[in-house]
Amino acid sequence: MASLRSHKEDLIALLKRRAGSDAHGGIPAGTQHITPDMLPMVALEPAQIERLVQATPGGAANIQDIYPLVPLQEGILFHHRVQSAGDTYVLPTLLRFDSRQRLDGFMAALNEVIARHDILRTAVHWEGLAEPVQVVWRQARVDVRTLERAPQGGDAVTQLQAHADPSRERLDVRQAPMLRAYAMFDAATGTWLMQLLHHHLVLDHTASELLIGEIALLIQGRRTELEPPVPFGRFVAQVRQGMSAADHEAYFRRELGDVAEPTAPFGLMDVQGDGSAVLRYGARVEPALAARLRRQVKSRGVGAASLFHLAWARVLACCVGRDDVVFGTVLFGRMQGAADTARALGMFLNTLPLRVRMADTVEQGLKRTQAALAELLRHEYAPLTLAQRCSALPANVPLFSSLLNYRYSHEGEGEGKVLEGIEHLGGHDRTNYPFVLHVDDLGTGFELTAEIDHSVAAPRVVAFMLTALEGLVRALEHDPALPLAALDVLPPDERRQVLHDFNATATGYPAALLHELVERQAARTPAATAVRFEGTELGYGELNARANQLARHLRGLGVGPDRTVGVLLERSEHLVIALLAVVKAGGAYVPLDPSYPDERLAHMLRDSAPLVLLTQETLADRLAAPRLVLDTAATQALLAAHEDTNLDPAGLAADHLAYVIYTSGSTGQPKGVMNSHRGIVNRLQWMQQAYALGPRDVVLQKTPFGFDVSVWEFFWPLMTGAQLVLARPEGHKDPHYLGQVIEAAGVTTLHFVPSMLQVFLSQPDAVARCASVRQVMCSGEALPAALVHGVRAQLPQAQLHNLYGPTEAAVDVTAWTCTGEEGTAVPIGRPIANTRMYVLDTHGRPAPLGVAGELYIGGVQVARGYLNLPELSEERFLADPFVAGGRMYRTGDLGRWRPDGAIDYLGRNDFQVKLRGFRIELGEIEAQLLRQPGVREAVVLARPDGAGLVAYLVAEPAPEPADLRVQLGRHLPDYMIPAAYVTLDALPLGPNGKLDRKALPALDGAAFGRQAFEAPVGEVEQALAAIWSELLGIERIGRHDHFFELGGHSLLAIRLLEQLRQRGWSLDIRALFAHPSLAGMAAAIELARGAETPAMDVPPNAIPESFAASNEPHDDIEEFRL
Repeated sequence: MASLRSHKEDLIALLKRRAGSDAHGGIPAGTQHITPDMLPMVALEPAQIERLVQATPGGAANIQDIYPLVPLQEGILFHHRVQSAGDTYVLPTLLRFDSRQRLDGFMAALNEVIARHDILRTAVHWEGLAEPVQVVWRQARVDVRTLERAPQGGDAVTQLQAHADPSRERLDVRQAPMLRAYAMFDAATGTWLMQLLHHHLVLDHTASELLIGEIALLIQGRRTELEPPVPFGRFVAQVRQGMSAADHEAYFRRELGDVAEPTAPFGLMDVQGDGSAVLRYGARVEPALAARLRRQVKSRGVGAASLFHLAWARVLACCVGRDDVVFGTVLFGRMQGAADTARALGMFLNTLPLRVRMADTVEQGLKRTQAALAELLRHEYAPLTLAQRCSALPANVPLFSSLLNYRYSHEGEGEGKVLEGIEHLGGHDRTNYPFVLHVDDLGTGFELTAEIDHSVAAPRVVAFMLTALEGLVRALEHDPALPLAALDVLPPDERRQVLHDFNATATGYPAALLHELVERQAARTPAATAVRFEGTELGYGELNARANQLARHLRGLGVGPDRTVGVLLERSEHLVIALLAVVKAGGAYVPLDPSYPDERLAHMLRDSAPLVLLTQETLADRLAAPRLVLDTAATQALLAAHEDTNLDPAGLAADHLAYVIYTSGSTGQPKGVMNSHRGIVNRLQWMQQAYALGPRDVVLQKTPFGFDVSVWEFFWPLMTGAQLVLARPEGHKDPHYLGQVIEAAGVTTLHFVPSMLQVFLSQPDAVARCASVRQVMCSGEALPAALVHGVRAQLPQAQLHNLYGPTEAAVDVTAWTCTGEEGTAVPIGRPIANTRMYVLDTHGRPAPLGVAGELYIGGVQVARGYLNLPELSEERFLADPFVAGGRMYRTGDLGRWRPDGAIDYLGRNDFQVKLRGFRIELGEIEAQLLRQPGVREAVVLARPDGAGLVAYLVAEPAPEPADLRVQLGRHLPDYMIPAAYVTLDALPLGPNGKLDRKALPALDGAAFGRQAFEAPVGEVEQALAAIWSELLGIERIGRHDHFFELGGHSLLAIRLLEQLRQRGWSLDIRALFAHPSLAGMAAAIELARGAETPAMDVPPNAIPESFAASNEPHDDIEEFRL
C-alpha cells in the first residue's frame, strides 16, 4: 500500500490513459509477455505472473488486466475457501422460457454483456501469492448445459433446482466467467427452464439489475442505448488510493473501542451458517404510515434511511435487552466514486457496523443516527475486519449478528414476467447472518423483508419493525422529546399474549384463612390419622383440639393479627401443633431453625420482636426471650385446662400475616419476609387443584421449617385428609434413613431440592424403597434435564413436578410437569392460579418471547414486604403497571417466555457472567456437563481473576479435562468451555440442601489438565514450535501444548498451514483440527510427508492481514433478481 501511494500520480495518469485509449483497460492488446511494470496495483514477481499466465486459457494474450481484490471480495473469497461443500455466495436465479429459441437468445445477450464488462470476465487466484488478485480475461463466455429430466424424482423445477443447488454446487472462481447455466425441458408445460448461478464475488444487487437491464436492451434490439462500460478496475484503484487504514482505524476505535459484548438478538450468534436455517417473510409499510414517515424526515432534513436505521436499532435493543447496540449496515459502495460508478458492474457493496444508543430522545436519536451514517459513509471502503479489530471484543467473537440492508428499488421487482416469453420463477440469497432486515425504498412506499433464523419467526420481526416505525413517527409528530427506550416494539398481539394471555389465571376459590382449611378437614374426618412422628400419632380431631388449646393460651398473652410468635423447635408433633396454634390465635409464626448459629437466631429474634418464643426443653436456653416450653408436663397441664374448640377469628382477615420467614440478605443479615393468609391459602388451594391429595396419600415433611417449602409440607396434607409424616431432626440429610421412612410410612408425595434429589438417586438401596411414591416436587434450584431422566428411569411410577417461586411470593408461583422431553433445559412452567408473571427489560417493559429479562411476580401471593425494611421493600415490591391497584415483586431472577406460555429459568442476575465479550449463563454449560458420561452433578463458576471458567464435578470415574473440553466443544462455543475442572466426591451443601458455592475448594494445577513442560523433539516439532510462537505470541511452546487452548483460532490455523507450505510441508486443515497438540500436529506432518495426501480444503496461501484479524463474515446478502 505504501508503494502504491508513492506512485499515486503515475497510477492516476495510467488510469486516465486506459479510460481514454482502451475500453478493456490495462495490458495492451496483443501482449505476449506481461511484466511487473504493466501491473501498477499489484506487486508480483515475474515467476508469479507466469503462473497466472499458465492458468489462463489463451495465455498472456487473453489477460486484459491484473489487480487486487477490494475488502468485501477478500471476505467472500475467504468463506469460499473454507467451505468444503457448496458455497454461500453462489446465488441462483430460476427462469422459464416459452421456447428454446427464447432461451438461446437470452444466453446470446448474456454473453454479449460478459464481453462488455471486465468484472464478468474476471477470475480470482491466490495460490503462492502474498495477497489474492483478480485476473481479467479478454474473452470468456458461459454456455448452457442441458439436462434430461428423469422419469422419477419430481417435476422439472424440482429436478433442475436439485441438480444446480448452491448448497452443493461450487463454482471454480479461478475460471471466468463466474456464472453457470443449466437448462431442462419441462414437458408438463411445454416450456424451458434455466437455473442461472452466479458468484457474489463479481455481482452485487445493483450490478445484477444493471446486467438484466443490458440483456433486455439487447434482446429488444436497442443496442445503441447501451452506455459505455465502466471498468471495475477504476473502483479497485479508487479504494486503494482512498482514505488510509490509519484514518479508518482511528474512526472505528473512537466508535467501537469500548464495545465489549456482541449484539446478538435472541442469542443468535452463528454468523458462519450457510443460510439454510433462515426463513423469509415480507410485508409492505402501510401507505398512510409511509406518507407520514416521509413528511417527518423531510421536515427535519434527514433521510428516510436514518429513520429506518433508528427503528431497527430500537428493535435490536428490545431483542437483546440492552440500550447500546451495534449492527451491520449494507453500504452502496458507490457514494465516493465518480458519477459513472453508479452504472458499473461489480461487487461494490460493503457491510460495516453502526452503533446506536437508546439514551437519547426520539428527535436527538434521529439526528445522531443521520450524522453517524454520514460519517460511516466516509469509511465505506474500510474492511469489516478492521472495524472488528477496533472493538474490545476478541477476534473470534463477532461484533454483531444482525444486518439492515436499506436499498433503493423499483416497484414490481421479484418474481414475475421479465420480458416477452421470459418469466422469473424465483431466486434466493443465502446469508451468514441469522437476523437480517431488507428495506426496499420504492420511491413512495417501503417494503420490508426479514430473513431470520427459523427459531425466531420472521413475521414477528417484521411486526416488531412496523411497531417501532409507528412509534417513532407518532413520537416525532406529537412528542419528539420522548426517550427512545420508551418506544414500544412489541406489536399489540404479542404484548397482549405475554401480559394477559399467559397470565389468564383467574380462579375462584372458597374464602378461608390458613387454619380454617385444617379446621374444616378436622370436622370432616376427626378420627383419621393426621400426623405421624416416630412412634407418635395424632388424629385430626386431637391435633385440632390441642392447637386450639395452645392458641387460646397465646391469645391470653396478647397474640393477635400481625403479632409475631417465635418458634424454636425441632421437628416433632409439637412443631405441627405450635404452627397451627399460632395462626389460629391470629398471629404470624417466625420459624427459628435450631440448626442456625446462635448469632443468626438472636438477630432474627430481635428483628421480629415476638410476644413469646415457643420452644422445647433441650433448646430453652439458646435464646433470651419470654418463652413457653411445650414439652414439659407443667406446660401440658397448663394447656389442657384451656377449651379445645375452634376460636373466633377476632378481627383476623386474609391480608393479615400468617408467617414471617427469614431469607439471606445482601447486607449480611437475614431479612424477614411477611406473608399473608391470602397468599399462602391461594398457593395451597391451587396445589390441591393441581395435584389432588386424598385420604390415602402420605406426605413426608422433611424440609427445615425455616424454608418456605415446609409451609405446604405442613399444611397441604392437613387440609386434604392425607397423613403428614415427619422425618426425624436432621433426617432429611440421610438418604438411607429417608428410604426407610418412605417405605415404612408408604409415602406418596415428597419434595426435594434438585441437589438433594441427585444425591438420593445415587443411593440404590434408598431408591428401591420408594415403590409407594407417586409424585415428587422439585424447587429451590434449576432442575437439570439429566435429573429428570434419572427420576423417570429410577422412579418410573412417580410424576416429577418442577416448581418455582421465591419466599416473597408464598412459596411457588409457576409449575411444570416434567415429561422427559424437555431437552437440556427444564422450564419452570406457567403461572399458577391468581398469579401473574412478567418478563421485563431494564426499563420495566415487556420482553419479547424468547428474550431474557428479569422475572416479576404479580397477584395475590405477593408478600407484604420485608419486616422493618421499608426502603428495601419499596425497592423490591412495586406497583404493578399492568394491573390497576396491583403489586408485583422484582425477583432478581432471569427468565424468558417460551411460545407455549412456559418460562425458562436462566439463573440469578449475579450468576450471569461476562467473559471475553460474552454474557454467559452458567446453567447452559452445567447442562452440557451433565450430559457427559459419569457426570452426576456439575456447577460452573467464573474465576475471580477473570481468566475463565471453572467446573466442579461429581463424577465416577473422574473425567480427564482434555476429554471434557473435546466433548463440550461439540455443543458449546469455545468461550463457554471451562478452563479448569475439579472433581469432588460431593458438592458442598448448605443447611437448606442447596449448593454452598463459597465452600467449593480452590484450584490447583491439576484442574487445568496441563502436562509439565516437555521440550519439542526433532526437526518438525522444533520448527512447528517456532511457528506457533510467532503466531500466538508465546515464547515457550511445549510438545504437549494445545494450539487452540493457547489462543489459536481458525484464521491463525490457516496462516499456520501457509507457513508449513512454505517449508514444503503439507497438512490438511482437518488434520490440524484433529491433532491440535504440538506433538500430534508434528506427527501428522511426518505422516503426510511419507504419503500422498489429498488437496486441502483451504488452498495454501497467505490470508490478507486485514481479513485474518477476524472470522467475521462479509455479506451483503443480495440475490440475483429480475
